[in-house]
Amino acid sequence: MEYIVSARKYRPMTFDTVVGQSALTTTLKNAVKSGKLAHAYLFCGPRGVGKTTCARIFAKAINCQNPTADGEACNECESCQSFNEQRSLNIFELDAASNNSVEHIKTLMEQTRIPPQLGRYKVFIIDEVHMLSTAAFNAFLKTLEEPPAHVIFILATTEKHKILPTILSRCQIYDFERMTIRNTVDHLKHVADQEGITYEEQALAVIAEKADGGMRDALSIFDQAASFCQGNITYEKVIEDLNVLDAENYFQIIDLAVANKVSDIMVLLNNVINKGFDGGLLIQGLAKHVRNVLMAKDPQTLPLLEVSDQQRQRYQEQAKHCETRFLYQALKLMNQCDINYRQSSNKRLLVELTLIEIAQITQPDDDASAGRRPRRLKTLFKNLIRQSQPQNATPQVVAAKPVVSAKPNAISKPAHSENPNPQPKPSAPASPAMKIGGIGFSWNNLRNQGKPSKMKIIPGSVSAAVEQQTDAVFSQEDLELQWMAMCNRMPKELYGIATRMKNMNPVIIELPRIEVTVDNALIKQEMDDFRGRIVNTLKQSLQNANITLDIRVAEHQEQAKILSRREQFELMSKENLAIEKLRQAFDLELA
Repeated sequence: MEYIVSARKYRPMTFDTVVGQSALTTTLKNAVKSGKLAHAYLFCGPRGVGKTTCARIFAKAINCQNPTADGEACNECESCQSFNEQRSLNIFELDAASNNSVEHIKTLMEQTRIPPQLGRYKVFIIDEVHMLSTAAFNAFLKTLEEPPAHVIFILATTEKHKILPTILSRCQIYDFERMTIRNTVDHLKHVADQEGITYEEQALAVIAEKADGGMRDALSIFDQAASFCQGNITYEKVIEDLNVLDAENYFQIIDLAVANKVSDIMVLLNNVINKGFDGGLLIQGLAKHVRNVLMAKDPQTLPLLEVSDQQRQRYQEQAKHCETRFLYQALKLMNQCDINYRQSSNKRLLVELTLIEIAQITQPDDDASAGRRPRRLKTLFKNLIRQSQPQNATPQVVAAKPVVSAKPNAISKPAHSENPNPQPKPSAPASPAMKIGGIGFSWNNLRNQGKPSKMKIIPGSVSAAVEQQTDAVFSQEDLELQWMAMCNRMPKELYGIATRMKNMNPVIIELPRIEVTVDNALIKQEMDDFRGRIVNTLKQSLQNANITLDIRVAEHQEQAKILSRREQFELMSKENLAIEKLRQAFDLELA
């Protein structure tokens, strides 16, 4: 006897035997009962969910001479018999993957003119319709819009987005759902019972997960597993045959991570990799496992688990021992690992580090073996600094850099004084307050080296650095340098005016009076709004508390003429004859 694969042998022949598409099949049966049939249908969905099967059942029911009260075909009339024996002249199937040219569509359109010999309709089933070329779609468009009364088109596709919108608008669209784990397992049980094959439900669940929502794929894997297991499908044999990572590994990793047993996790990972499994596959499966554990913590999300009843029970048991915070952080770490896995040059190390971090989530912060930085380290440094400061220390204003006085009398005296009657030493001045951020090195400290220091401005008062020296002499070069440094440090919200200020040239009118000339009154008004901040910054930078700033609008004769590119080039050529010689040597022209 000829062997027939399960996907063909147990292909549904009626609407009621279609698995997992109850809403859709009910709609089609009602259309058959009422006789309200459209001229074009589009069945779309993933592979192996019953699109072509439903198209054939629907085509047979349409032409049935004695349909049942439920809208099913009778399987007894001549039309049904001819269809079952594959000799029907009223139902045509076309594979658009291999017949996608304009000539094939034109041939099909010519057949639509011939009325049916038996039955009421001629039904054309076009599978993989998205493979038609654009020209073939356009040739098909007119007939699809106004077909003869005896013609019905049923189109099937896995990629609806590739079909022209003009085609979609002329069809009734039916979206097929993916097969759930539960529906797939139930159908595999029915097939196993019909074939006399013993099975374990957990093994069928593995097959259903491997099929990824396709019933045809599930039946093909079922046949493969049945051949390997020789009629007794067990979980261990299915795992071995399909080369699937055992879910027991995921349960063990999470239990070990909650118990902070990093060494055991590393041994388990090594065993998994030695069996030939990829580390990235382990992370993906573990992330799915943690997601299922998270769903099992709440009865409302428990139905979202597409697993067998036995597995669902195990997820609930493990969810009781896992904190929600642990599951959230573990998912975040594994997602980051999955993103970086392809770019990583040492993939195994990345997986190991991820599993170590997961195992440390529930570890106490003060545990030295956690491998993480203690959170209380900064507090410890603060306490040490506070203890080292004198009790009578007065608060000081902290500057980014200490300021060295330039006055002659600021030089310290020798240690051995000539005064025969030394006076009692005054109490030592309070040491400046230290900031934790200044201890050690950081990227910000290294990045800011060599840049003008930023001093903390206290509103309503002059900073300590300015009070130390209130009449320092500065040159025009110093002024321009500090002006440019101030513009570079201005915040982002003042970026526009800072760019304009970089093109301004502050001038010392009479020390310490400074004048800035602006192009128009709008810029002057904008600068007047924060004139005080500019003056305070210059006072600190130039160490002169008497600085004043005048802002005036330039006179008409003072405004520089804006030169065009050609005028700029001509001016450069006059000032530097080498530029003109270079242009003549290479025969250059200004674009």
